[in-house]
Amino acid sequence: MAYTTEGIRNTSLVGHSAAGKTTLFEALLHAGGVIGTPGSVERGTTVSDYDPMEKERKQSLNTVVASIDTSFPGSGDCHINLIDTPGAADFRGPTLSALAAVETCAIVVNAHNGIEYTTHRMMLRAKARGLARVLVVNKIDGGNCRALVEQLRETFGPECLPINLPAQDGKSVVDCFFKPEGVADFSTVAEAHQRIIDQVVEINETVMGHYLDQGEEGLSGTELHDAFEQCLREGHLVPICFVSARTGAGVKELLQLAARLLPNPREGNPPPFVKGVGAAATPIEAVADPKRHVVADVFKIVNDPFVGKLSVFRVYQGTVKKDTQLFVDDGKKPFKVGHLFKLRGKDHIEIDQAIPGDIAAIAKIEEIHFDAVLHDSHDEDQIHLQPLDFPQPMFGLAVEPAHKGQEQKLAVSLHKLAEEDPCFRYEHNKELNESVVRGLSDLHLKLMLERMKERYGVEVKSRPPRIAYRETISARAEGHHRHKKQTGGAGQFGEVFLRVEPLQRGAGFEFVDEVKGGTIPNQFLPAVEKGVRQVLDHGAVAGYQLQDVRVIVYDGKYHPVDSKEVAFVSAGKKAFLDAITKARPQILEPIVNLEVFVPDSHMGDVTGGLASKRARINGTDSLNGGELVVKAQVPLAEVTDYQTELKAMTGGKGRYAIEFSHYDPVPAQVQKQLTEAYKPRVEED
Repeated sequence: MAYTTEGIRNTSLVGHSAAGKTTLFEALLHAGGVIGTPGSVERGTTVSDYDPMEKERKQSLNTVVASIDTSFPGSGDCHINLIDTPGAADFRGPTLSALAAVETCAIVVNAHNGIEYTTHRMMLRAKARGLARVLVVNKIDGGNCRALVEQLRETFGPECLPINLPAQDGKSVVDCFFKPEGVADFSTVAEAHQRIIDQVVEINETVMGHYLDQGEEGLSGTELHDAFEQCLREGHLVPICFVSARTGAGVKELLQLAARLLPNPREGNPPPFVKGVGAAATPIEAVADPKRHVVADVFKIVNDPFVGKLSVFRVYQGTVKKDTQLFVDDGKKPFKVGHLFKLRGKDHIEIDQAIPGDIAAIAKIEEIHFDAVLHDSHDEDQIHLQPLDFPQPMFGLAVEPAHKGQEQKLAVSLHKLAEEDPCFRYEHNKELNESVVRGLSDLHLKLMLERMKERYGVEVKSRPPRIAYRETISARAEGHHRHKKQTGGAGQFGEVFLRVEPLQRGAGFEFVDEVKGGTIPNQFLPAVEKGVRQVLDHGAVAGYQLQDVRVIVYDGKYHPVDSKEVAFVSAGKKAFLDAITKARPQILEPIVNLEVFVPDSHMGDVTGGLASKRARINGTDSLNGGELVVKAQVPLAEVTDYQTELKAMTGGKGRYAIEFSHYDPVPAQVQKQLTEAYKPRVEED
C-alpha cells in the first residue's frame, strides 16, 4: 500500500504487566491482515516475544515494532506503526524509549486488576511528553467495567470518556462516536455520545459556535475530526476504549479509532528538537516535509548475533532512501544507506524509502548509537532530540569473568547490552579494578547477565559493589602548594594558590581562572585544572567522586626554566587537597524514592521496617484489592537487600520500585567509618 505522511499513525502499547499488551498486539496484527492467526504468549508463538528468554518467561523484555496497512471510510489508506513494550518496571528503559517515536500512547489497563503502578506512571510520562493518550481497557469479559470507568475518571480526570462501551457481557462493543447505536452493558450509548461530543466541541470556538447554532448536524466531518485531534493533542480528551484481545471484541473498533481519529505526524505536538548544546541550545522545528533535508532520531538499538547491529529510527523530516548519505550527530564522515527495512518482530522487510513520520531500520552501521540524530546536512551537526527522563539505575553488581582471558569479551558484551537499554549501564573503577553493572532492579541485572551468557557466551561471577557515594565541601577555604623538585640538571617548579566554594547540590564542578599579572602563564592553567580533576575522579577523604564545588585559581608562581606542565599538575592537585581539608568535607549518599506495594495487613511491618532504615515516609495510597503503596525516601545503602527482607516480611506478596532522588550528607558516624576504611587503601598505595 502506498501511503503518505498524513496516513501514518505511530502508537505505542504500554501498561502494567499482565495487562495483555502482547496479546492485543497480536490481535491487532491479525485484524489488520498482517498475520493469519494470532500468536499465543503461552505457546511462545507471538510476533512480539520472539527472544528465547521471553518465550521461557512468557513476558516481554524488549520493545518490538510492526506495521499495519488498513483503511476505513473517512480515513483513506492508513499505515499504523505499532510498538509493543514491556510492562515490568524492571524494563522501563525500552518502554520509555518508544515514547520518542510516537504521537499516541495507548495505555492498556487490565479490566480485572484496575489501575496499577505502571498505569499511573505511563499516563504521567505520556502527558509530560505531550503525547495523545488513549486508555484501552482489555479483558472486558468478566471485568467490572462500570467501576473501572469511574475509577479512571476519578484518578486521571473527567477528560477520560468512553468512545465505545462493552455489550453482551463483554462479548462485543458498541460505538459511541461514529455510529452511536446499540445497547451497552452499562450507561447508555446516547449519554456516552453526548458526553464525548460536548467535550470535543468546547476545545474550538468556531466548532462550538456551529454546534450551538445548528446542533451536531451542523458540524462537518473535517471539523469534528480536527477538534477531536486537537483535544487529544492538548490533553482535553483521553478516550476510553474497550477490548478483549483474547476474543477479538473491540479490536477492529480500536483499529478504526487509530485510523480515523488519532493524530498523524503532522498533527501531533512538534518533537522537542534543539540546536546547539548547553545554555546556548535553541529550540528548532523539524517539519514533516519529504523534500527537506533528513532529520531522524534513533530510539532503539538491537545487537543481533546474526544480522549485526540494527538501528531503528523515526524520520521527522526529509526522506531516507537507499544510497542516501547520512551523518551521525556531529560526525564528519557520512555512511551510505545500503539496505532499509521495515520491521515485523524479528522479520526485516526491505523497503525503498522512509518518508516523514515513518519508522524504519538500517543494519551494520557501528557508529550509530541510541538517541543519535541522523541527518544529511553539514549544517545540522548539533541538532538533537530533547532526551527522555530515564530513571537512574541504582542497583549494582561488581562483575568479573568466570573464566580467565575473557576480560575484553566481557567489556564488549556489556557495551552492546548498554546500547540496547538506556537504563542498563556499566563502569570500570580504575582505583579498585572493578567493573560494575547498574540497572533498575536485581531482576533487571540478573536477566541482562543471563542474556549476555546466552547471546555472547560470557559468564560472570558477581558480588555487591560499593555504594555510589559522592564527596563535596560545605564551606569556603583556600589551599596552597609549591611543587619544587631538582633532579640533576633538570628541575620542576610550580606554585598554586586557589580557593574552593561549595555549589548547589547537583551543580557539578566549575573551574575559574582569576590569575592576575601572569603569575601563572596561560599555558600552565590547563595543567592546574588537570591536577584538580584528578582529585574529582578519585576523591579526597574516602575515595569517591567529588562534586558540587567551584575551584578558583587566583595566584601562583613559575620559573622561566624549571616550570613544566607536570609541576603544575602536581601543584594544582595538592593545593586542591589542601583546600578541601579546610572546607569541612562531606560524604554524600544516594537517596532514592521508594514505593512499596503490599497487602494492607502488612502495612505496619513495612513502615516499621522502613523507619529503622533512616527512611522518611511520605504517605500511603490505597489500590484495588486491599493493596497499599507506601511512599518513602530512603538511603540506597539501607535497601541493597530489601527484596529478600520484603519477601520474608510479606510472604512473597510485596514488591517495590526505586528511583534515584538526590544526594544527602551521610550521618557523622557513617562518614567516620567510610573515611577510616579509605585510609588503609591510601597507605597501601
